[in-house]
Amino acid sequence: MIISIASGKGGTGKTTIATSLALSLRSSVQFLDCDVEEPNAHIFLKPQIEETKKAYIPVPDFDKSKCNYCGRCGKVCVYNAIAVLPAGQSSGGNIMFFAPLCHGCGACSYLCPQNAIKEVEREIGVVQRGAAGAIQFIHGCLNIGEAMAPPLIREVQKHVNPANTVIIDAPPGTSCPVVVSIKVSDVCILVTEPTPFGLNDLILAVDVLRKLNIPFGVVLNRSDVGNQETENYCEAEGIPIVMRIPFDKNIASAYSQGVPLVEAFPGYRRLFRQLYEEIKGIRKQSALQ
Repeated sequence: MIISIASGKGGTGKTTIATSLALSLRSSVQFLDCDVEEPNAHIFLKPQIEETKKAYIPVPDFDKSKCNYCGRCGKVCVYNAIAVLPAGQSSGGNIMFFAPLCHGCGACSYLCPQNAIKEVEREIGVVQRGAAGAIQFIHGCLNIGEAMAPPLIREVQKHVNPANTVIIDAPPGTSCPVVVSIKVSDVCILVTEPTPFGLNDLILAVDVLRKLNIPFGVVLNRSDVGNQETENYCEAEGIPIVMRIPFDKNIASAYSQGVPLVEAFPGYRRLFRQLYEEIKGIRKQSALQ
């Protein structure tokens, strides 16, 4: 089973939930940190990295001796990564390529009528693989300045082994990196907090999951602060709240020191095993519908 842990906003405790769940399970666990712009699960799981591989995307390389500056490549690039200046009577043409905008789709090279474009690899980051005890660990680190995380997230997800219990720590928010991270999952758990901002972003995340047709539940972190509106929303929408964690500054203190919740407070291991059973129930119920 592939379980993604996501949140509509940052700072809700998503990584705390993901790492605690991984450390609490007795079955074979694979942990993927897909928050490649700011991966931090390794701070808590402390894996021994065994392999580091550079990740690349294919980008166009233009042979100007063949190019007639027809502009076809610029027209087919929906990401505006290519601009073509046509040749004039007094000057030759030119091509401007904006590498950070390129998604590596290959349309420009495939459709070039002059065969003037070939693809070359451009490094975007690294994928690291290792182990944290019995947990298989994989995460990606996007190069500073890179504009797009999804290509690197897909490289991380190539390591998914469905025979294991796979836990994906997704990026915060509801944008493209989140969609790419969670769309492979069987169940998604949304981590939120009972505040106006938490509720607003939870609603956005719920909308995404419903469009993707992924079953989900909610973990309510810092459940005894804020207001009742988040609980009311979940009840009205038929969304199961599968776990509540009360506010405790000792949990925050342990987090600040890189100590996982279930190691600082071993009693939570049982609660996270119960959470896993709740997740299996969500999946089973979805399969029956």
